Amino acid sequence: MSEQKAWPTELRLKNDKQTLLVSFDTGATHEYSAEYLRVCSPSAEVQGHGPSQKKTVPGKSHVGIMKIEPVGNYAVRIHFDDMHNTGIFTWDYFLELANEKDKHWGGYLNELEEKGLTRER
Repeated sequence: MSEQKAWPTELRLKNDKQTLLVSFDTGATHEYSAEYLRVCSPSAEVQGHGPSQKKTVPGKSHVGIMKIEPVGNYAVRIHFDDMHNTGIFTWDYFLELANEKDKHWGGYLNELEEKGLTRER
C-alpha cells in the first residue's frame, strides 16, 4: 500500500454541481469537472477488471454531481446525476487525477476520437 501523499482539508461542490474543489494540507487546491471525474471513475464499470476491459464513456459533458459521501477516512463515493455511483475516489486518486490530467483527459479524448464517440453523446 502506498504512503499517503496529502490529506484533504476541504471538498466543496460548486453551485453549478459540475465542479468539485478539493483542498489538501499541502496548500494545493485542485478543481475537477464532474465530467472528468465521471469518465475517470475508478469503478469496475469504467475501469473494468484489467487494462483490456477499460471502457470509454461518451456523452458526459453535462453530467452533474448529486452528492458526495465519505467512505471511511480514505475516500469518497460520488453520486452523479446519470445514476453512476460505484466509484470510490481515494485521496491519492484525486491527486493522481490532478497531477496526471494530461494523461487521463488526453487519453480519454483520444479514445473517443478513435471509437467515433463524442463528449456530447
